[in-house]
Amino acid sequence: MVGFKTEFKGKGYASSLIDACIEEAKSLNMNGVAMVTRKGSFIANKNIFLKKGFVSTDRVKPDFELLVLKFEKTASDPKFKTFSLDKYNNGLTIMRSAQCPYSLKNVDAILKTAKKLKIKANLIELRDSESAQHTPCAFGTFCIIHNNEVISHHPISNTRFENIMAKR
Repeated sequence: MVGFKTEFKGKGYASSLIDACIEEAKSLNMNGVAMVTRKGSFIANKNIFLKKGFVSTDRVKPDFELLVLKFEKTASDPKFKTFSLDKYNNGLTIMRSAQCPYSLKNVDAILKTAKKLKIKANLIELRDSESAQHTPCAFGTFCIIHNNEVISHHPISNTRFENIMAKR
């Protein structure tokens, strides 16, 4: 969240947070640290991690990249999990966690719009790391699927949802 406010940028806060994460992982004797990045909104850009020695080990659509800083060079490279979208073939499925304050209000509005459009909707609350690791979206804490297709990888407004649905 450091990158959202201009007054926080360029002060080293993000770098300090990454350093603390690296030190904690080392103290717990982990093999390294992995980070999901992307070019789009709502997630960190990869440049700060590359400066700290992270390297890319995997990519998934639309623009997600898995960056890793391995402490143990012989450790295997992590990869994104892949999941079939086949079970999301009947209407709208929204997955969200309380991590993002924007999603609560926006998802409620999207659910009302889906009802108005007579679209069957299912809301899945991601309450822990285990459930977040089993979503078909690399973002992990938010996803909207409509009839087997991911239509949003990050929180969106109701207006954006209406525009997407108008094109379907």
